Amino acid sequence: MSAIEPDFLPPEVESLTLGELACWRVRTGSAELLLARQGAQILEYRRHGEPPLIWLSEQAAFRRGEAVRGGVPVCWPWFGDLGRNPAEVAAPRPDDAPFHGLVRTLDWTLVEAIADACGVALAFELAPQALPGWPPATALRLAIRVGERLELALSSHNRGTAPVVISQALHSYFAVGDVEAVRVEGLEGCPYIETLDGWQRRRQDGALSIAGETDRIYLDLPPRLTLVDEAWRRRLVLEASGSRSAVLWNPWLDKARRLSQFADDAWRRMLCIETANAMDDVVRLAPGARHTLGLTLTSAPL
Repeated sequence: MSAIEPDFLPPEVESLTLGELACWRVRTGSAELLLARQGAQILEYRRHGEPPLIWLSEQAAFRRGEAVRGGVPVCWPWFGDLGRNPAEVAAPRPDDAPFHGLVRTLDWTLVEAIADACGVALAFELAPQALPGWPPATALRLAIRVGERLELALSSHNRGTAPVVISQALHSYFAVGDVEAVRVEGLEGCPYIETLDGWQRRRQDGALSIAGETDRIYLDLPPRLTLVDEAWRRRLVLEASGSRSAVLWNPWLDKARRLSQFADDAWRRMLCIETANAMDDVVRLAPGARHTLGLTLTSAPL
């Protein structure tokens, strides 16, 4: 695993520093993407002439060892509160296990940067030794393709001799014109866990509109969801692979005031739809096995 030196980057990829973080800006004929080495975290993505598709907080802090609010953080080898995960996920369990796993604040290695007529392909890797024992000998690779659409693929490879069980998510913050004027199609009839009401299991009736604090884990999903944004008159299509679950989250007014790196009114401008392997949808990797969690994002006018 050899890092690409700045002198060998294609002209479409520019190295820069934001605060304490090493970053890259990728420009293609149709789109622009900003990402950080820490966590291999996408920070922003937009198509030329359009509002942003991936939201970054106006109060984002670019500090070492601290996840940046917004973008697409990678949650792995567990999602959310480790104590809420199935018991087989990522044992052993430290008392101070951070939310959303261990890799969001680690430096990944940029191992590929290739430009062609369709866009730019990047790949980041995290070696097993970066996480000794968590889980044992499991390597990570995040592939990103930037162009007319955004494609992400997070691959886990169990190089050890024992099975590994993980939960994970591509914790995507989507930019919206007004969250009260959006709906999410494709959830109709899906079971979900209502974390704000005793973690009860319920079933979605019709498309989802956001009318208050939202924190739901949807299960048994179809591969495609559509975020309809009436304020910006556009439709975002999310196509997932290697996943049957997603988390939908918006803090609304009261919780927004308690969040770090988050303006009091920022809840209006974002909605998280997190492509995941969570709860019943955990990933079991036999020795030598691989799993890829994928997301493709496209947009079109209404």
